[in-house]
Amino acid sequence: MPSGYWLVRAFKHEDIRTRGSGNIGASNVWRIYGRRLGIPVVVLDVAKGFVPALVFSLTVSPLAGVLAGGAAMLGHARPLFLRFEKGGKMVATTAGAFLGVAPIVGGISAVLWITVFLLFRYASVASIVAALSLPIAAAALGYSWPVVVFGAVAAVAVLVLHRANIKRLFAGTESRFRLRRPAPGEPSSGRSL
Repeated sequence: MPSGYWLVRAFKHEDIRTRGSGNIGASNVWRIYGRRLGIPVVVLDVAKGFVPALVFSLTVSPLAGVLAGGAAMLGHARPLFLRFEKGGKMVATTAGAFLGVAPIVGGISAVLWITVFLLFRYASVASIVAALSLPIAAAALGYSWPVVVFGAVAAVAVLVLHRANIKRLFAGTESRFRLRRPAPGEPSSGRSL
């Protein structure tokens, strides 16, 4: 379910894949259209990972919850409704999946994302740090092996999907989010939150 694509198409009559990074995820939608569309995309992307992971964890097993969360993440990266073309970078969907199968791990990851984002204003850096924390927190808190392995696979997937961002970070060309609107005459390099 490519919520970023659908919401932008419905409210702006545009294809989000032709704007910004070309990504359908929450960061690109927020950067281009602001919080009015960015927040609903974050909520929907988190929910599509959370709901199946939680339902299968509670009704079948932690392994089934991990597999359901993983399927949601894969579906976000390569959406069926977009003919398996490029989707999002799975960050919000991964957070949702972890909140469903390992809520404490998901919560730690979310707090790390917010902290790193507020300190540095790079969504990519916050996403990478949060993803890398998943297997570490899962192992440290004694979660079952499927959750630890899921964390490691999710961290690798997020890193792979952020390859271009990592290159831009090293080149010094990665764009930052602005936390306030630019003053008159001030250049506006990123979308204000």
